[in-house]
Amino acid sequence: MSLMSILEDSSSYPPPFRQVSQLVRQQRVDSAESEQLDSGEDPIPVLDFQGLINQVVDNKDNINKLGEACKDWGLFRLVNHGVPPTLLSQLQDHAKQLFSLPFESKQALFTTPLSYFWGTPALTPSGTALSIKGTQNTNWVEGLNVPLSQLSQVQAQDHPTLNSFRILLEEYGKHLGRLSRSIFQSMAKNLNLDTVESESNLSEPTGFIRVYRYPPYSESDEDNPAWGMDLHTDSSVVSILSQDRVGGLQVLKDDQWLTVKPISNTLIVNLGDMMQAISNDEYKSVKHRVKVNRYRERVSICYFVFPGEGSVVRSSKYKPFTYGDFQKQVQQDVKVLGYKVGLERFKLNPSNNSTESC
Repeated sequence: MSLMSILEDSSSYPPPFRQVSQLVRQQRVDSAESEQLDSGEDPIPVLDFQGLINQVVDNKDNINKLGEACKDWGLFRLVNHGVPPTLLSQLQDHAKQLFSLPFESKQALFTTPLSYFWGTPALTPSGTALSIKGTQNTNWVEGLNVPLSQLSQVQAQDHPTLNSFRILLEEYGKHLGRLSRSIFQSMAKNLNLDTVESESNLSEPTGFIRVYRYPPYSESDEDNPAWGMDLHTDSSVVSILSQDRVGGLQVLKDDQWLTVKPISNTLIVNLGDMMQAISNDEYKSVKHRVKVNRYRERVSICYFVFPGEGSVVRSSKYKPFTYGDFQKQVQQDVKVLGYKVGLERFKLNPSNNSTESC
């Protein structure tokens, strides 16, 4: 790679992210970095999707295993999920092509209903960056917000790559809707929730996808790491993540940060605030963050799904509330306080030491 091509590639990043040194270094470390990712054990619980939904054999053990993962971890690795490997790789390839466009071109291309953002993962319901009180560190991330129910409105006829990406996202959204619905039904079974009452607690039309790119940051190290996302919990019922071969996702377990290894053709499912409330705190909304790599950019694709509009979350530990109530409160807290308070706002007996991040 010539210095000129490196400079051209750096123009795809938002101006504050443009660095040459880490891109030059990337050529020398790719091999060693890949070997490092493939080594070591993976502590994350593994769930077989086919075992969860198999109605021919007794799947009680699989349901119990799901419950244990949700209670102890708040996330798990999903295998045998039925999403074609070719679809996952095509999504990654198209995302990287689109992110490699010049920064100004992306701003012009990704228009309603899509939205392009950078420097913060905190967005308004419309997908624009949320104004946060006080001086905030810039998150080393750029992304694309995709409301799945509005994909048909995307005008991409004049841009073949975006049009192909739209078609791939439509197919992927159907798979993720299928997975989230089946996983939620299994969780409801494990929790002995009323089938009828809990049905509206997850609504596929609310699903959206966010595609993230985390540029490399050459000054990031163990003593002074750069963050693509700070510690936070998701507000969703469940979130389903597909990541490339570059690590960076970390989860908090027993007061220790553990790295979630990227393993081909697996998906990471993590529980959000809505699922914790629905489960009456039996399950937990996992705290997680994203560490930026020194040498390589990382691309991930995450699906989020929520309760239906007007669906009331009822629990002995929380005041009755809808996701709309929750979202409005989170947005207000982020604007006024500079951080997300989250579920603590709706607890019947709130504590005074909430540390949730947005």
